[in-house]
Amino acid sequence: MPPRTNLKVLVLDTDFYARQAINSYLAWDRRTRVVHLADTLDSVRDYVRAVDESEWPDVVLLDAQAASTPAELARLIGEIEQTIPHVMTLVLDRKLSLETLHACEQVQVNGYLLRNELRIRIASAIIWAQDHDFVVTQGVKDALRDEFGGRLFRAAVVPERREYPALTERVRQALQLCVVEGMSAELAADEMGISPHTVRSYVKEGYRILETYDDTIYPPDMSPQEKAFMRITALAEDVSGV
Repeated sequence: MPPRTNLKVLVLDTDFYARQAINSYLAWDRRTRVVHLADTLDSVRDYVRAVDESEWPDVVLLDAQAASTPAELARLIGEIEQTIPHVMTLVLDRKLSLETLHACEQVQVNGYLLRNELRIRIASAIIWAQDHDFVVTQGVKDALRDEFGGRLFRAAVVPERREYPALTERVRQALQLCVVEGMSAELAADEMGISPHTVRSYVKEGYRILETYDDTIYPPDMSPQEKAFMRITALAEDVSGV
């Protein structure tokens, strides 16, 4: 079956560049659609008041640094969920804080994820999280070895990216630069120290290899680059297309 589409996402992040990076990654994956980029709770409220309820987000990605303490973050989460009933809230943190993690769990967020562990899996992780009560990245789960009950003990770990053993290092690099980072063949050629023609050959070969490992049915209007991005960022245990 085709992948799910149009899951509406609101990003609340205090860092301008982080907001733009998340927006860029989610824009490549049509299963998700960013409806608003916010840096404050007031911006979230203004958006909700300004649009029809059909455009309210299904998911809020929340920067853990949007509040100065775990207790304030918990209050912020409560206010977001009062503003947008039934929203899924996923907290993104720069480094593990068990105090923040426990504060988030107590207010029933749906996930606590470390940015540096999640990276470009963010869209796939959002889709995957729909089928789980509470999700974490591996480093968070490792820190919970002393938890023996409750949602933290049962937390599901976001799977790693799908493996493509046939990809050579140079083909991987070409795909990373041209597909993930959106570089032209000319810019990627400068980065790799090869010709643009060779870059294009690597990318074409990468597309072929990625396709052999994926039987997902994609919409007919999806570009090869878009399909490649979704394959590169797919999870090893991804069931989002089922």
